[in-house]
Amino acid sequence: MPRTGSTRTRPMTILDVAQAAAVSKSTVSLVLQGSPLIRKATAEKVRAAAARLGYVYNRRAAELRRQSSNTIAVVINDLTNPFFTEVLVGIERKLLEADYITLMAHTGEDLELQEKVLRSMREHHAAGIILCPAFGTSPRLLNQVHTWRIPLLVLVRSLGKGNYDYAGSGNERGTLLAARHLLERGHRRVGFLGGQTGAVFDDRLRGYRRALRAHGLTYDAALVCRAKPDREGGYNGLQRLLAAHPSLTAAVCYNDIVALGALAALGEIGRVAGRDFAIVGFDGVRDTAHANPPLSTVDVRPGALGEAAAGLMLERLRHPRGAILRYVAEPTLLLRQSG
Repeated sequence: MPRTGSTRTRPMTILDVAQAAAVSKSTVSLVLQGSPLIRKATAEKVRAAAARLGYVYNRRAAELRRQSSNTIAVVINDLTNPFFTEVLVGIERKLLEADYITLMAHTGEDLELQEKVLRSMREHHAAGIILCPAFGTSPRLLNQVHTWRIPLLVLVRSLGKGNYDYAGSGNERGTLLAARHLLERGHRRVGFLGGQTGAVFDDRLRGYRRALRAHGLTYDAALVCRAKPDREGGYNGLQRLLAAHPSLTAAVCYNDIVALGALAALGEIGRVAGRDFAIVGFDGVRDTAHANPPLSTVDVRPGALGEAAAGLMLERLRHPRGAILRYVAEPTLLLRQSG
C-alpha cells in the first residue's frame, strides 16, 4: 500500500537552481553573489529559476564556508556633500573590478549612529571597513575595530597619530595654494570661510595662515568664519563676514559646497564673484564647473581619491600584516571665473 500522511519536502539547493536554469553550479553561485563576470541574460535566467523554485540564497552560510566575505563596508559621514558621493563612486568602481561588493551606510555626523552602523557591518561579516569618521570620533575607535580583526581604512578625516591605513588629501598644501593665488592677485583682505573643528579644518586653516605669513601679512582671527561645511554655512557665513568686514575682497572656502553657498550670497547683494569679490573652493567636485560663475577650486580629484582608498583596502586584504598604507592626494589649483 502507498504510504500516507504528511510528507516533508527537502530544501531547495543551488543544484536545483542550476538544473532548472541549465547552467553550472558555479555559475549560479557567482550570480547569487552578485558577480559582474556573468552575462546579464544568463544572470537573469538564473534569478528567474531561483524565484520560480522559491530558493533563497544564504549569503552568511556561503561566507562561512569560504571563511571570507566579498563585502566591503563603506561608512560615510555626509552623503549630502557631492564630494563624498564622487569618492564613493570611485570606491565602488575599484572594488567591483576586484569582485567585491560595497555595503554603504551614511551616519550624518551622528556618533551614536556611527557606532551602531559599525557594529552592524561587523555582524554582516564585512571583509573590511572604509570609514570617514563623524565629527568627534575618538581615536579609541581604532583599537575597538582592531579587536574585531577587520581591516580598517580611515578616509579623508584622520584620527591623529597612530598605526592605521589612511587615504586623504593634502589639506594644508591646498589652502596654501588657494590663499597664495589670491594674495598674488593683489588681495590683502582675504577671509577663511566654513568648517568648524577637526583635523581637516585645522590643516586647511594652517595652509591659509602660512600663505598670509609668506606675504608679510598678520593673521587676523576675526577674518575666519567658522560655519557648517554646507551651502547654508557658506551662504550665512559670507553674509556675516561682509557685514563685519566690508573691506574684505576675497575668501578661501573650507570646501566647494561652502563656496557654492557663498556664491549665492554674493549674487543676492548684487556683487559678482571674480569681479567684485574672489572665491576659491576646495575639493574639485563636478558641480563647480557649472556654478554661476564657474568656481575656482583646489582639486583633489574625488573619484581618483575613492579609487585609491579602495586600492589600499584591497592591498590590506592581500597582505593583512603588511606595512601601514597611506595615500595623500596632491592638490592642484583649478582656476575659473570666481577667483
